[in-house]
Amino acid sequence: MLDHAHAILTVKSASPSTRRIAGIATTPTPDRAGDVLDPLGATFTNPIPLLLHHDKERPIGIVTLHPATAAGIAFEATIPTIDEPGPLRDRVEEAWQSIKAGLITGVSIGYRVLTGGMARLQSGAAHITRTEICELSLVTVPANMYATIHTIKSLDAAYLAATGPTRSGDTDRSPRFARGSAPVMTTSEKIQNFENSRAAKVARMGTIMDQATDATLPDDRREEYDGLALDVKDIDEHLTRSRELERLQTASATRIVSPAPTGRAASVSIKPNVLPGTAFVRAACAKLVCNGNLHEAAEYAKRWDATTPEVGLYLKAAIAPGTTTDPAWAGALVNQQIANEFLELLRPATILGKIPGLRQVPFNTKVPAQTGGGTYGWVGESKPKPVTKLAFTTASLGMSKAAGIIVLTEELVRLSSPSAEALVRQDMIAGIAQFLDAQFIDPAVAAVAGVNPASITNGAPTAAATASPLADIMGLINHFAANSIPVDGVTFILSAVNALAMSFRTNPDGSPLFPGVSINGGSYKGLTFVTSQAAGANVIALQPNLILYADDGGVTIDASREASLQMDSAPTSPADATTVYVSLWQTNNVGLRAERFVNWNRANANAVKYLTGAAYPAPAGTAADAPEADAARAHKR
Repeated sequence: MLDHAHAILTVKSASPSTRRIAGIATTPTPDRAGDVLDPLGATFTNPIPLLLHHDKERPIGIVTLHPATAAGIAFEATIPTIDEPGPLRDRVEEAWQSIKAGLITGVSIGYRVLTGGMARLQSGAAHITRTEICELSLVTVPANMYATIHTIKSLDAAYLAATGPTRSGDTDRSPRFARGSAPVMTTSEKIQNFENSRAAKVARMGTIMDQATDATLPDDRREEYDGLALDVKDIDEHLTRSRELERLQTASATRIVSPAPTGRAASVSIKPNVLPGTAFVRAACAKLVCNGNLHEAAEYAKRWDATTPEVGLYLKAAIAPGTTTDPAWAGALVNQQIANEFLELLRPATILGKIPGLRQVPFNTKVPAQTGGGTYGWVGESKPKPVTKLAFTTASLGMSKAAGIIVLTEELVRLSSPSAEALVRQDMIAGIAQFLDAQFIDPAVAAVAGVNPASITNGAPTAAATASPLADIMGLINHFAANSIPVDGVTFILSAVNALAMSFRTNPDGSPLFPGVSINGGSYKGLTFVTSQAAGANVIALQPNLILYADDGGVTIDASREASLQMDSAPTSPADATTVYVSLWQTNNVGLRAERFVNWNRANANAVKYLTGAAYPAPAGTAADAPEADAARAHKR
């Protein structure tokens, strides 16, 4: 799908044999959204098709674009006369009659932004500097407030006599917007429009000077440059007056103050009343319902415009030419926001999202890590000083991905009720979160070259847990201190059951033994506790700064109705003669595949230590609490 920009249409000829229209295809005037398209940066190859409402499958004529100027790009289009009855004749006649009747009053170019051809102005609007114009369309609702038919001329006197001087009998040939019919803009909007116009004119002046072959300019270029220079001077003077007017209006404006709660500033935000991740699920399911046709999926997504309009924008953006990884093109659109919505929801649900301070690194990049320190000591007078050295190694995280396929019925994908959306959303989040948690901390997970990383506990030092969580915590802390690893920021991963047991423990005076720790984790004495059922009976301690972590920050969603799958959480690889496949098409199901590139590794062999067999008893005041309890009693004495 191409982007569109709207402009003025002029009917120059109504000859029965040669029906021609002419006008301006595009101008640097900002549209209603404030976006500016620089006509001098546009490229095209004549002729281009003339369409009706951007329907590329139903052309109605051909267009010739004139050379670009700073003021815009003019065009002439021909709508043929079709003698043979049929759909083509009906379509062409409908377009021509709509123009004559004044029902179609604007034109719109279909264009694509070339690489590096779009920048953001301070106002947030887009300044589009490099484009390829691919088509011109007749439209009824132009985005530009001045995009209306302002002149109707005819070279056929008989036709002019029959139809009258204008559509409404008005003999005034001046532009309609000059008579005050345009919407009233605020002073700030007028200033922005003049600033955008000035920028376009200055850019054109620079282009003229760059194209000069000697010390002088040709007469036509000199005249154009001098005219632009005068325009810029006039605009600067007008901007000075406009800014002064804006300042006076601001000074005389009455400030509206909303009451705020005592001691706290009021904060108001308006957000769609949908759960996080809903837009992601709707985008994926819209693709499924429409069999991967993104144009149809965008139309299908209009049913959700009231609550998640970003879904339709994402699907439309995905159709546009360009690559989604190019930040100067499709990557600047909203498609990444929908993927990030899912990641923001996924990460807090996983251990990876709960551990602060992981050392994030790029994929396939060598990272130095220190494995040994130098030797230092006292040196007497005139004695030789010891020579020491540091030990380093390098680590690199390759590309590895976590993926899963969810099979849903056709009825469920069509989202017959909000509960279906919630089911899809919960399943995707829970499935990937559970898998990543286990792979991150399960000691049995070993590295497989080209497939997956080892867990951070695989091959790490280990010990048996005791009945005293305090003693276990100190034992793990001593491990890091003994290996010259900072204990600041050390994080513990344990099951929710063990965390809850710790939260139940109290001192003799009834105060919590581990304040700040709950079934959801928390902090204690500056240490961070993260809960995950994947921990089981293990208690894992790690220094996050020594855990290398790579994540591409995106989730890829693919869908299929035609694939045949092994309906197994551990599919046979490679498949053999006994492998059983189920056809999604035959069973009226669809497969939704989620894929995320992620990797991790210990930068230091002692960055992790874990305890096994941890099952902390819940009752308070047991012998296991003796060290802390004795300290509390001594303090009371």
